[in-house]
Amino acid sequence: MKKRMIIMLAVMAVVVGAVGFIKYNQITAAIAQHRAFMPPPEAVTTSVAADEQWQVTLDAIGSVTAAQGVVVSADLPGIVASIDFESGARVKAGDVLVRLDTRQEAAQLAAAEAAEHLARVNLDRLATLRAQGVAAQAEYDQADAEAKQAAARMRETRAVIERKTIRAPFAGILGIRVVNLGEYVNAGQSIVPLQALDRVFVDFAVPQQQMHDVHVGAELDVAVDGRPGIAARGRVSAINSVIDQSTRNVTVRATFANPAHTLLPGMFVKASVVVGEAKTVLGLPASAISHAPYGDFVFVVDSLIGPTGAKYRGVRQQVVHLGEARGDQVAILEGVKAGDEVATSGVFKLRSGAAVLVSNAVQPEDKLNPQPEDN
Repeated sequence: MKKRMIIMLAVMAVVVGAVGFIKYNQITAAIAQHRAFMPPPEAVTTSVAADEQWQVTLDAIGSVTAAQGVVVSADLPGIVASIDFESGARVKAGDVLVRLDTRQEAAQLAAAEAAEHLARVNLDRLATLRAQGVAAQAEYDQADAEAKQAAARMRETRAVIERKTIRAPFAGILGIRVVNLGEYVNAGQSIVPLQALDRVFVDFAVPQQQMHDVHVGAELDVAVDGRPGIAARGRVSAINSVIDQSTRNVTVRATFANPAHTLLPGMFVKASVVVGEAKTVLGLPASAISHAPYGDFVFVVDSLIGPTGAKYRGVRQQVVHLGEARGDQVAILEGVKAGDEVATSGVFKLRSGAAVLVSNAVQPEDKLNPQPEDN
């Protein structure tokens, strides 16, 4: 009995040991397999960091004004007899815009012409009589004065009629008329805006601390917020001699050629004045930058060694110090050097050591002066 018990215990020990050995090998293999497991690579796009030349600029907000712009108004009161233009039309200097009723002045002109004719006839008659010694010099002088007064009254009436014909003072583009046919207008009442748009001014303010950076002749670019197709380059033409005491800013005026009339008076623009020599910076797309409470970082693509010792293409997290941003790019001050390959899209799903598959068929925008469709 005792011998049988010992044999049974021995057999059980062998079985338990065999099962334990098998399980140990299975667990060891699973642990080794887990350690060697590599998740599938993440698809990313990349950009190689390179030194670029960034022009040093001074940015400001400005507004557009026409080189010549007025609101055409009535010189004298009267009733609008005819309107000889269409709103928004292009006109030449001297083109008739509006005619006021001049029937009364026309009658006065006829009377003035008759009086002038009579005064001239009397003057000629007295000149003949004075030559014959019949008329006195005083009578001739009186007739001469009356003839001159009659001629002056005639010219005055003609001038009134001419002033009631409102003309374009210069060539340009008309706005929307604000008078109607048959309307009574007072002296000085607005008729229609007129702007010469072939050349425009952009006025903007510069802080007094930066006045030394701006000079007459400096180049500048302007862009219109919300209208990506509009951009222009001009030059600083004048700097105000007085600083605003409330803002301590000085007004600067730049002149722009505007042949396509894309810049309109009153338009809000962003101006960038070239104020110095270009500087060398290391620029990366803004999409490559990740932000965290402990700082900003990028993922640098490099050749890494896996748990099994095999090399693979993966990313390492690199903290960076950022400079200014321009368009789609950000200047990198520290952390990345020229030639480093940096992930630019898909970075939200990366971690340090992750394997990546680079596909640059479609790249994110990377422009210093982007023109987005919906700015």
